[in-house]
Parts: sequence; C-alpha cells; structure tokens
Amino acid sequence: MISSSQAKAILRAAEDKAAALGVPVNIAILDSGAHLKGFIRMDGAVLGSIDVATRKATTAVLFQARSEAVWEYCKPGAPAPGLELSNGGLAPFPGGIPLRGAGGEMLGAIGVSGGAVAQDLEIAEAGARALEI
Repeated sequence: MISSSQAKAILRAAEDKAAALGVPVNIAILDSGAHLKGFIRMDGAVLGSIDVATRKATTAVLFQARSEAVWEYCKPGAPAPGLELSNGGLAPFPGGIPLRGAGGEMLGAIGVSGGAVAQDLEIAEAGARALEI
C-alpha cells in the first residue's frame, strides 16, 4: 500500500514537471485498492479533467498496467469492445501509470489529465519516478 509520504513525493514531482512544462493539470494518486490517496488540482487546471485523471489512475491500478494498454482490449474489433464502460468508466489512454514497490508489489497508481496526452504521460512518468528516489 502506498504511504502518505510517498503519495506526497509523487504529487510534488508530478506538479514540478507540469510547472516546468507550463501545463496546469489534475493529478490523482490512488492506493492499491483504487481509493484516493492524494490529489492536486493545479491553478488553472480544467475542471473536467479531475474525473479523467482519477479514471486514468483507476484504469492503471485495476488492470495493473499503463492506462493506454487497456485500449488494446477495448477498441473496436478487440477482444473486449466496450471494456472502458466497466468499473464505473475507465480511461484507456495515456496518463495513468501503476506504482510498484521495490519488490514489484502494486502500491497504487498515478493519473494525470489537463494537458495534451503526451504531456499528461510525461508528467505521470515524472511522478512515478519519485518512487525510485
């Protein structure tokens, strides 16, 4: 399970990256049970992205994979079209990353939304790297 201090460090690193990019975003940290552990809405971040950030993190933690990987299962013609409608709604596009401990155990996930998709992913990756420090 992700600790409060880890969640704060991840939020700080992600927020610092977003600020460096000049992109106000919403950043959600969930624990391994998909419960909210930490959240920040940067000044100017789009309100509609609050839910998207949380859903990206939910997607990553529930499927223990980057959120964009789930698209391969739910896109039209894939084995589970409509999968994104499950679990209260998923976000199968970049910006959700599972967070794992040193032994590979699932700690939770980060989800970022508010910038371009590539920016969201870059910011989430910066946050996830804070666990390695």
